[in-house]
Order: sequence, then C-alpha cells, then structure tokens
Amino acid sequence: MLRDLLDAWPLLRQLRTGRDGTGAEAMSRRTREMHSRTRDANVARSVCPYCGVGCGQLVYHKDGKLLAIEGDPQSPINQGTLCPKGSASYQLLTQPDRLTRVLYRAPRAGAWQTLDLERAMDMVAERVWDTRARSFVTDEHGAAVNHTTAIAHLGGATLDNEENYLIKKLFTAGLGMVCVSNQARI
Repeated sequence: MLRDLLDAWPLLRQLRTGRDGTGAEAMSRRTREMHSRTRDANVARSVCPYCGVGCGQLVYHKDGKLLAIEGDPQSPINQGTLCPKGSASYQLLTQPDRLTRVLYRAPRAGAWQTLDLERAMDMVAERVWDTRARSFVTDEHGAAVNHTTAIAHLGGATLDNEENYLIKKLFTAGLGMVCVSNQARI
C-alpha cells in the first residue's frame, strides 16, 4: 500500500530511474490518462473570416457542437499560425451574446424588430432592384452604357477566384453595376 503510494509520486520515480524528469517518469496517473478535447472530433478545413490574407483554419466539431478552431499547418499561407483575430474565431462563434437573428430598425423608428432571414433577404433584393430601376442609365451622350453607379459591391477576401468571377458576372452583366471590387485587392 505504502509502496504503491510512493511509486505514484513522480519525484521518487525520477530519483529511482535517474532520469531528468521530463519524460514518462514525471507523469502522474491522472496526467497519463488525459487526452485532448479534440481527440475524437471531426475536422473541417475553413478559411479565417477576417482580413484579406485567407489563412487556413481547422474547425473541430463533434455531435453538432463546435469544440475548437486552430491554424491549419498544411495551409501554405499561414502554416498553422493565426493572428490574434483569427485565434479568436472560436469565441466569435460561441460567445453567448452573439446575435443569431436579423434585427431591423425601420426609418425613423425608435426600436429594433426581429425579422426572419427570408424576409430580410427579400427586403435587400427589393431595395437593390428598386435602386437599379431608379438609377439605371441606358445611354450617355449617344453611346449605350447600360449601367448604374448607385450600387456598389465590395467582395470579401475569403472568396475564391470562381466565386469572384460569378459575382463579377452577376453584378456587372446582370445588374449593370460599375463599382465592383474585392477586399483582397485593396
């Protein structure tokens, strides 16, 4: 009984083995039984939502719950490192006061109201289409221009080339927008 208790003490194991105390001899039973919280988790690759660099992230999740987010060591951009904002991605998603619904304050209203996402998206689409209809110019000085300068779009830096191509086609050819740019270029 006493011998088992003494054998469980890492200092005595270190003295008995003559090792430097940085290996297995320094571990308690509790330490040996510990494991990472992401050990049995699923991993998804993602891109950091912040700046224009596009750092790779590993998103650990299990049973529909987010467990951790860390830098992706296989990413050629950040090689597993994240800046302070990227490192805070987990808190961005799990912070209990994070807004998870659309809030809308009508013009001259004093209070916010909650809208479902579909209604909010319809309102955005209606306003874009109304602005385009109001400001669309078909010709200028006798030349066909077919554009509007009343609507602009600034794409996010996490968009890939294919997404940017589709956005450019939709907004310039589809809506006639002239002011289309991307954060990664700025």
